[in-house]
Amino acid sequence: MPMSGGIERTDAVVIGTGLSGLAVASELQRRGVDSIIVDGLDLLGAGHPANTSSLQRCDAADAASLRERNEILRHLRNYAASHKLDVRHDIRALQLDHVEAGVGGATQQWAVRTPGGVLLADHLVLTRCAHSQLRRMLSELGMAAGQNLMAAMHALGMYLVGVGGLITPTPKEVLRQAKVVGQAISAKVYPDGFPVLPAGYALAAPA
Repeated sequence: MPMSGGIERTDAVVIGTGLSGLAVASELQRRGVDSIIVDGLDLLGAGHPANTSSLQRCDAADAASLRERNEILRHLRNYAASHKLDVRHDIRALQLDHVEAGVGGATQQWAVRTPGGVLLADHLVLTRCAHSQLRRMLSELGMAAGQNLMAAMHALGMYLVGVGGLITPTPKEVLRQAKVVGQAISAKVYPDGFPVLPAGYALAAPA
């Protein structure tokens, strides 16, 4: 962890240390993409609090779905620990700033401010945020998303996993989204194909 005012650089910052965050971070790790995972987001844009508490529920989940979710989460936590993913459960993002490439010598697109300093990354993955909050944040960043929110976000290096709808996605849907986002980010980090990783780095997610 950096000292106050310190700067760290990584390929991607993932907001959220729950199932969605660990799923996409594990997928990125499998593809050789570095990431830092922080616990959540306290502020959006110009200081609007992010209401994340309501997004932690699993809507209308039956016992079997909860067991599946808990089993996948256990697997992902074990994977994160064994592969030494940079998961910071006690750190929350305080502000997200989009940085134009090349300004001040910066190459990263995002500056994520935390109590310990600033995380610079080309890619930002949100796992705890509603669409209304995203639109407001994009507006405050001076971005006109129009109706095609996802295209506007991807152009900025911003991705969603496990959020956005009115009902919490199933664990399998979260894993599917994490794989899609992992592929998209890895294609940008390694346009010529991602590197071959040592044995044991593949994410063997439960069926």
